Amino acid sequence: MAKLTGNTASGLTGHIQTDMLRRKPIRWLGDSLNRVREFPQDARHEVGTELRHVQQGEQPADWKPMATVGPGANEIRVSAGREYRVLYVAKFAETVYVLHAFDKKTRRTPKRDIDLAAKRYRQLMTERRMK
Repeated sequence: MAKLTGNTASGLTGHIQTDMLRRKPIRWLGDSLNRVREFPQDARHEVGTELRHVQQGEQPADWKPMATVGPGANEIRVSAGREYRVLYVAKFAETVYVLHAFDKKTRRTPKRDIDLAAKRYRQLMTERRMK
């Protein structure tokens, strides 16, 4: 394996540092992080990749708006043997907020999952107004 030296090494380091500076941090609300950790490895990997795109201001590969959750809420759709969903808000400059994550077992998104994400969205908006 070739060792990076000189301008190549510092250029790569600079690129990595710049990339990390451009990324919004993620704040996991409720049990959303634990829910993603329960996904199979391939689904977790895809969720991580898609969230990285969101952190960098890009759109995930497969997503849809979730106006029923709240303005600016979106759903990342992951197919990895089964269907997995991550509901998030990225409309704020400082952070990506993950509202909820779940294993989708029916064609329609269960009301309890939408309701939980909407509740966390409302709590987030209340918290932001209090600052």
